[in-house]
Amino acid sequence: MMRDITIGQYYPADSILHRLDPRVKFVSTLVYIISLFVFSSWVGYGVAALFLVALIVLSKVPFGFMVKGLKPIMVLLLITMFFNLVFTPGEVLWSFWILKITKEGIRLAIKMGIRLVFLIIGASIMTLTTTPNQLTDGLERLLRPLNKIHVPVHEIAMMMSIALRFIPILMEETDKIMKAQMARGADFENGNLIQKVKNMVPLLVPLFISAFRRANDLAMAMEARCYHGGDGRTQMKPLAYEKRDYLAYLVVAGYLALSIVFRVVGI
Repeated sequence: MMRDITIGQYYPADSILHRLDPRVKFVSTLVYIISLFVFSSWVGYGVAALFLVALIVLSKVPFGFMVKGLKPIMVLLLITMFFNLVFTPGEVLWSFWILKITKEGIRLAIKMGIRLVFLIIGASIMTLTTTPNQLTDGLERLLRPLNKIHVPVHEIAMMMSIALRFIPILMEETDKIMKAQMARGADFENGNLIQKVKNMVPLLVPLFISAFRRANDLAMAMEARCYHGGDGRTQMKPLAYEKRDYLAYLVVAGYLALSIVFRVVGI
């Protein structure tokens, strides 16, 4: 399961999405997420699916690698669909005790499942085609106007960058600890829910200790290099828009306008 987590991972490839400015990818991802909640019909979801497929093809990231990131959220997906299925009022098709499956509930559960899957894959495209340093620089540039109201933009971007870098490291550390504990007789699979929670203690304690140790080492390294925040700091590779970035903005703007038209017309 730990190997299936793709959040924070970067997939190197030579594609147009990899060469886009990170600010374009941030804005495009936000627009796509908004469009998923603007669309309310199956035709709209079809348009969102076509747009997502086009992005996957342009990214040159293997589809299997991208879908692998959905496995860790399957439980959340099923829970979301279940609650929408049994607690949505409408025409009752089947009932048992307080649980009622309605025609409207089935429709809403399917739509929520589609939204969640598209949202995860859409966000994964951004992280898979953008390095952590580019994500940090792009977020800092987008939030730069907030500096005028004394929001620590650079520090926020730095924390996000460190968090993204630590995700695959901690996943690898978790995998190593699990294998070491299983070699000592630990069982993480069998038993009821309470037993599984108790069995996680030999995993969580060394993982937290390792995480705090890494965080302390990183803090000491930053202090030793005289890091004092974003005041007066420059970038090694300053961000600059190119023609392809403006073209991408036009495509995204057209897609957002289409979703709004679909919503207004009721398609």
